[in-house]
Amino acid sequence: MITWPWRRFPKTVGGVTGLFALLCLVVLGSNAYILLSTSGEATDEVADVPPAEIAIVPGALVQRNGHMSGMLADRVKEASQLWHAGKVGKILVSGDHHTWAYDEPDTMRKALVREGVKPEDIFEDHAGFDTWATMVRARSIFNIQNAVVVTQGFHMPRALYLAEAAGIHVTGLLADQHHWGYQGKRSAVREVFARVKAIWDTTVDTPATAGQRIPIQTSDGRESWGPAPPEGTPPAGSPDTTPAAAHLDAAADRFRRTG
Repeated sequence: MITWPWRRFPKTVGGVTGLFALLCLVVLGSNAYILLSTSGEATDEVADVPPAEIAIVPGALVQRNGHMSGMLADRVKEASQLWHAGKVGKILVSGDHHTWAYDEPDTMRKALVREGVKPEDIFEDHAGFDTWATMVRARSIFNIQNAVVVTQGFHMPRALYLAEAAGIHVTGLLADQHHWGYQGKRSAVREVFARVKAIWDTTVDTPATAGQRIPIQTSDGRESWGPAPPEGTPPAGSPDTTPAAAHLDAAADRFRRTG
């Protein structure tokens, strides 16, 4: 018996439609769950933040010239204000340090010291490669139990959700000082799919990088600072004018990390 190709077409269309509907349901369901479960847990006023052990500052892009992106600079500024207001006693800066020349935590720490935060109160996490890793390591490495997360509004629900899933009691301080500088719709669209990944990470308990425990309650923050780079290595943020570096810098401008 001959089966004509067009007779299979309705089944193929139905299968593709069903798969698309399932994907839409997963995306919408993940976003709704995270947004609803963290509603009302953040404020944009330092005075309204309840006291906590520490502020957690997730990393974001550091420019090739060593300057923090506007997104990251605003997070650091708000964390400094929390510390100066006595709302937190310590600050954890967590981010990417995949090469000697790119170091988000160290860049944030230096900025905080310039803002008058005591060096011993600043802890660095050099393996906070994404928000889930930041929160898992905050609990397992630094023994953080109660914290204020400092980040932008588009990122805040996911950050709070992941912190709570990692076993940390958290509230949030919004760092939206320059709405025009955070890539607008691009960040919002990226975040929609990042929330799906967040549900996956918490469901399968994606492992984070392990390491020596440095409890914030009994440690000096300087114990967590990374080692000095090998002799002859350009310092983090030093200019690199090679064509490859220029290409990577352009790519970073197009696809900035948002934690």
